[in-house]
Amino acid sequence: MPKIKAPVRTPHIDMTPMVDLFALLLTFFMLTTSFRPTEAVVVDTPSSVSEKVNPEKDVITLLVGKDNKVFLNFDNGKDTSILIRKEVLKKMAEQYRLTFTEKEIKTFSTWASFGMPVVKLKAWLNTEDSKQREVFQTGIPTDSTDNQLNMWIRLIRLQNPNAEVAIKGDSKADFKAVKHVMDILQENKVNKFNLTTNLMKDEAKLEE
Repeated sequence: MPKIKAPVRTPHIDMTPMVDLFALLLTFFMLTTSFRPTEAVVVDTPSSVSEKVNPEKDVITLLVGKDNKVFLNFDNGKDTSILIRKEVLKKMAEQYRLTFTEKEIKTFSTWASFGMPVVKLKAWLNTEDSKQREVFQTGIPTDSTDNQLNMWIRLIRLQNPNAEVAIKGDSKADFKAVKHVMDILQENKVNKFNLTTNLMKDEAKLEE
């Protein structure tokens, strides 16, 4: 009696669930991704022989533009429930007898770098047009009569003593301006800080 042969079938994989999963993941990332806010000034950093990477959290970043104006950025720390930026702004308002609404304080806590006298912060926070906000970015006062940068650093350090400091200076900035920022840091007992450079490593030659 002849044997019955089973019909040969080509294996088939249904890709429909995978397509549905891909669409679901794409939608999730689009809804949850938050873009990093633009910085107050574009800084063309110099090259370096170091490959050390700056930390992502607990960082105070001081930006020195090519026109020697100083800008500041600091985050809420690793524990975002503490909201360090909110507390620092409240303390700064007390020092200069200013008043900020809860909406303005919340806005400040989510934005990035800034550089202006503290009296102009309120108008900056209430300006919706990004182009108009750039007009306020005139640099934080660092002179001896009204050294607001010194006060910012002091209050940030009180709220987050573990924060590291990074100086991001433009390659065309005057060294005296960068040195002045270093002096302000040392006045606040910050003797260790990072100098931010670009991603291109510059190999130092022996004759240099």
